[in-house]
Amino acid sequence: MAEKKTIAVIGATGAQGGGLVRAILADREGPFAVRAITRDTGSEKARALSAAGAQVVAGDADDPPSLRSAFAGAHGAFCVTNFWEHFSPERELAQARAMARAAKDAGVSHVVWSTLEDTRDRVPLEDSRLGTLKGKYKVPHFDAKGEADRTFANESAPTTFLRAAFYWENFIHFGMGPRPGSDGDLVLALPLGGGKLPGIAADDIGRCAYGVFRRGGQLVGRYVGIAGEVLTGPEMAAAFSRALGRKVAFHDMPFDQYRALGFPGADDLGNMFEYQALCNDEFCASRDVALSRSLDPELQSFAAWLERNKARIPLG
Repeated sequence: MAEKKTIAVIGATGAQGGGLVRAILADREGPFAVRAITRDTGSEKARALSAAGAQVVAGDADDPPSLRSAFAGAHGAFCVTNFWEHFSPERELAQARAMARAAKDAGVSHVVWSTLEDTRDRVPLEDSRLGTLKGKYKVPHFDAKGEADRTFANESAPTTFLRAAFYWENFIHFGMGPRPGSDGDLVLALPLGGGKLPGIAADDIGRCAYGVFRRGGQLVGRYVGIAGEVLTGPEMAAAFSRALGRKVAFHDMPFDQYRALGFPGADDLGNMFEYQALCNDEFCASRDVALSRSLDPELQSFAAWLERNKARIPLG
């Protein structure tokens, strides 16, 4: 049997990277082995990955030499940043540049870069339809990733640009799920501006990334937008009603009201939702459910994801 090629995974203990690690480990007869890169190799999650069969190594996106070591000898690398850890687009951009250059220096053959649109390409800074944040961004956690695309295109190893969608896990961990209204019925409140929202399960992002690696060079240089389903707010509320066995109404929250909620990142997320509404047809079309299913035969619909996770969604 041929020796397996190694895929080095940034963010291996997180949502996207963790999903990719699990996908590689689950395919025991597949062509790849996995190297899980984490800042803390002694953490509980890192030890669990090691016990499951992953090679666990230290690496830090803020420490470029550590990335070159972590990528050394790898066939492929999955690169992702976590804006919500620090809320700094400048730091995120620096991390992305470090990963791109480290992959090139290490001789990696294929990079999958988890990115998003640079919203300023469609809504320039001078466009008053959407407020400017931090002096030079419209949606900071999108724009820095999109800006980094040029570094991956020009300075990295051959790269596939993976654009994910709204994590359905936000209904569990981010407080975005249904809440009791004044009449006691549940209300799903999201600022969609009458548009649709592409969504996906975090594990399916990892499995789609694995599908990209399995296709070899076929998707190098391409943008691959993924989603499990594209739904309106009322369609999501109806799915919640069926899964929970309770009436769930949808409230299309005004964007300004959402931004005024005041939690860390509320202005960024409010602008994200408004950008998606302004460019809804294009944004939804850029997330291809059929392509996602071809990459990930286990791709979950929203209803299937809800059935598996409904007990984890806080409703208080």
